[in-house]
Amino acid sequence: MELRHLRYFITVAEERSFTRAAARLGIQPPLSQQVQALEYELRMKLFERLPRGVELTAGGAVFLAEARAVLAGLDRGAIRALRTADGQEGSISVGFTSSVTAHPLAPEIIRTYRHSYPSVALDFHEGNAADLTEAVSRRELDAAIVRAPVAQPAELVFHCLLDEDLLIALPGKHPLALQKHRRGQGGLSLKALANEPFILVRRPGAPGMYADLIAACNQLGFSPRIAAQVGHMLTNIMLVAAGVGVSAVPASMRDTLTDSVAYRALIQTPRLIAPITLIHRREETNPAASRFIAITKRLARKFSR
Repeated sequence: MELRHLRYFITVAEERSFTRAAARLGIQPPLSQQVQALEYELRMKLFERLPRGVELTAGGAVFLAEARAVLAGLDRGAIRALRTADGQEGSISVGFTSSVTAHPLAPEIIRTYRHSYPSVALDFHEGNAADLTEAVSRRELDAAIVRAPVAQPAELVFHCLLDEDLLIALPGKHPLALQKHRRGQGGLSLKALANEPFILVRRPGAPGMYADLIAACNQLGFSPRIAAQVGHMLTNIMLVAAGVGVSAVPASMRDTLTDSVAYRALIQTPRLIAPITLIHRREETNPAASRFIAITKRLARKFSR
């Protein structure tokens, strides 16, 4: 059975005439022979031949409904396939580090993408930079947005979306926080923190920020005393609030636990930054993911400006 036989049959049923159906279809071979071949394959009569035209048999009426459903399903499938190939439908899986989600770029990306492509299913994951990079490499994620890259496998692309400054996070009642507040000054030097215990995000989770901060302290003549190392930036800030130590965090996290944490600009040369990096596969085969990547880069340029 061929799809053209179904179309021939449906047209004859709608026109109730072989002659009119043939004219509508624009075919030259006798249409009745095509329908007869279908009847032979089905081992049943589809039409009663009348002096003027044809009429569906009981079995033909049932088969008409099914034939229409088959062709309608094929049409829907073709439309969905085209939309998926164009990135209008499908699914994507995206990962974020916790500190990236604090930046207004992250919700803006999701909001814009969902509005632009409402038929694409989004799956979200949270983790550190190392785990998310591996997940993209293993094709468990289509893309990830992290701070500084950890490893950089050749099959992946690492695109720096933007940079933001690091701030010093101090316990709210820390003498330096209170002193600076009274003087109306916002900046602190790392040198002023030489005797303070530091809380750092572990190197596998944020290697660039970790290494840059340690290097800056060393250039100023001291090695930071590390009181704790944690896996996530939010845990880092929570420990600062608890008075465990001081830390350096991305500027976009300055509104976190403000009742118990004071944030001060870092006076430091060279400037210490927290990048935001998009990770995706070099050979991307998911059209929906390609759309996500394009939107992410476009919005990052807007935020950078």
